[in-house]
Amino acid sequence: MASSSRPPVLGIAGWKNSGKTGLTVRLVEELTARGYKVSTIKHAHHDFDIDKVGADSFRHRQAGAHEVTIVSGTRFAIMHELRGAPEPAFDDILARIAPCDLVLIEGYKREPVPKIEARRLDAKNTTPLAPQDPWIKAIAADHPVDNADLPVFDLDDTQALADFVERTCNLRRR
Repeated sequence: MASSSRPPVLGIAGWKNSGKTGLTVRLVEELTARGYKVSTIKHAHHDFDIDKVGADSFRHRQAGAHEVTIVSGTRFAIMHELRGAPEPAFDDILARIAPCDLVLIEGYKREPVPKIEARRLDAKNTTPLAPQDPWIKAIAADHPVDNADLPVFDLDDTQALADFVERTCNLRRR
């Protein structure tokens, strides 16, 4: 567990279709298998809904509820309606995360946190982020990367990337 009250945060950054979600999922699987408690934050650049039209919770939100919490014996979810208010700051979202060993974030490309840049030749944009972002600490790519001043990993080498995350975030196995 991290020594400070806030868990270490590591971002997975990249353009659309660069492999961010796949890499995030594989890292969560590998790191949890190693005994870490990992939480994730996913930023979406579009409207989304996790609720089903017609469900009781959906009806609560439609009626104007500020927050709706759904609780069962297996999970709970809190939906917070912004109702025109600005998107919350990253630190405000991070403060709501339950204690854990690591928070992996996906989609906060410009957030000033250490990141791994995901690159795929089939990405919507192949312009490298690393040269302009000092927070990028490594590159995970599905192709050779020339002239990189950072560690470069194969995008699918989950073990090596998880080892890098452990070192970068000072994680200690239990």
